Amino acid sequence: MSDPAADPPGEPARHEHGDRLLRSVVRGVWAPLAVTAAGTVIAATTALALPAALAAVLDAVLAGEHAYGTVAALVLVLVLAAAAEVVSAVAGATSTASATESLRLRFIARLLSLDVARARRLPAGELANRLVSNTATVGHIPLALLHAMTGILTSVGGLAALFVIDWRAGAAFLAGVPVAAVVVRLFVSRVSDLYDRYQDAQGRLAARLTDTLAGIRTVRASGTTDREIARVLAPLPELSAAGHALWRAQARSVWQITLLLPLVEVGVLAVAGLGVADGRLEPGQLVAVAGYTALALAFFEQIDMLLDVAHARSAARRVGDVLALPAPAPGTRPLPDGPGALSFRGVTVAGDDAPLLDDVDLEIPAGVLAAVVGRSGVGKSTLALLAGRLIDPDRGQVLLDGLPLRELDPRALRGAVAYAFERPVLLGDDLAAAIAYGLPGTGHAAVREAARAAHVDDVVRRLPEGYGTPPGAAPLSGGEIQRLGLARALVRRARLTVLDDATSSLDTATEARVTLALTEGMRGRTRLLVAHRAATAARADLVVWLDGGRIRARGTHRELWRDPDYRALFAAETGSSARTSSEEEPCPAGS
Repeated sequence: MSDPAADPPGEPARHEHGDRLLRSVVRGVWAPLAVTAAGTVIAATTALALPAALAAVLDAVLAGEHAYGTVAALVLVLVLAAAAEVVSAVAGATSTASATESLRLRFIARLLSLDVARARRLPAGELANRLVSNTATVGHIPLALLHAMTGILTSVGGLAALFVIDWRAGAAFLAGVPVAAVVVRLFVSRVSDLYDRYQDAQGRLAARLTDTLAGIRTVRASGTTDREIARVLAPLPELSAAGHALWRAQARSVWQITLLLPLVEVGVLAVAGLGVADGRLEPGQLVAVAGYTALALAFFEQIDMLLDVAHARSAARRVGDVLALPAPAPGTRPLPDGPGALSFRGVTVAGDDAPLLDDVDLEIPAGVLAAVVGRSGVGKSTLALLAGRLIDPDRGQVLLDGLPLRELDPRALRGAVAYAFERPVLLGDDLAAAIAYGLPGTGHAAVREAARAAHVDDVVRRLPEGYGTPPGAAPLSGGEIQRLGLARALVRRARLTVLDDATSSLDTATEARVTLALTEGMRGRTRLLVAHRAATAARADLVVWLDGGRIRARGTHRELWRDPDYRALFAAETGSSARTSSEEEPCPAGS
């Protein structure tokens, strides 16, 4: 079963999360739901009054009396019923929309509050399915539950009216109710489990499709279209099996209920008909018995409503799994004044097989450019993510100017630490907004200055719309997108700037110019740079050499260069000219 949680909860916990979520959704839309409830109560009351009004009109006509008063009462009942239906329909739609909107906002807020390491393990297609489909299903549950409760009250009212008219008719009705109740209970339980299977298979299919679309160029270039189609559709047999099982369960329950309920109705009408023949009941009362029997049976005929409830319970478990994921607790303390000194004290980050970082102690003085080097997989990016609390260590702590990041107010932390990534995603209506993302009110001059420092201003100005070009419409190469990501970090003028492999797609000449801007143009501010080239490390004030999740050595590039193992880290640099190809091949922004 596909589950986006890194540590999936047990089945009892999933049911608990789902039921708790349903209750919170109902509480969150009490205002429009109260209006809907008022409308449905009026509608139910008029529905209960309608058989009696019809019976009164019929008896008056058969007795040869004037029926003006009874007809007026009947018309009033019908008008009230129509008005109540309109009001409850409008308010019901409002409550469903409000519940869905609130749930989606909670879902997105939870995703954005997760640490980066956990968020990276969540399949995008699976999450999209839960965000779009499952939240809409759960958002409908307040209205479905209200209709269910109204159906129960109407059924109880109809049964009570039967007993008032003739206790024998009421007893005949009760004789068939236990069997119908058992059939309905088994149906809801069976369908809820089947919906779980169906939704899980659907989510896995969506996740595979999203992955394939993200790598569509590789699929086309490799000629593996047929293989990818088969991989994406692998969950289809399970999806089909669950869907067919749902239909079979529904068909089996529908024919059982369809057969049982008419038998109950015929039995009640037979008892009432005998009452008319014996003179115990009036003809109009027989009509009323028929109407109240239909109302009493209405709840058991609402198969669609029962399906909605079962579907919503399954969807709520899937949404609840995401909402139950633990997010880092936000700090509350303001950022102290300071120059940007960064400290790692006893920091350990667990991996699947071995620690990504193991008991790391590191002091990065304020104002220096610190380069982190090492082979692939030794923890360089993990160290960079820790620096701005995009992830939390499993043990130890990270401090900025002497204050643990866990204790810092998130808004203060985001203003103090800027990031540039290897594959930046450009967010915003245009490229100017993408560079100034997260800094509303940033002037065009500051944007241009940051772009010039990242050596991308000339690229943007050559576009037909310049800085007003939407990111998705800009024919930019990977290296150009990376430079825009650098400009986004530079415009923040933060006390700590973290560059996580942020120059890997640049050619050697461009990287040299960008690195010069980082060393000279940002002098006095702290910079942490994941480096792969000897020339970049040589410009750093401090080089931190990671090996196997630990710090193997630290010092200047000149000092470390005496170690042949350190020189071997850059041995592949002679072939680095191949990297320039990324500057030549345009690719979509944010890929």
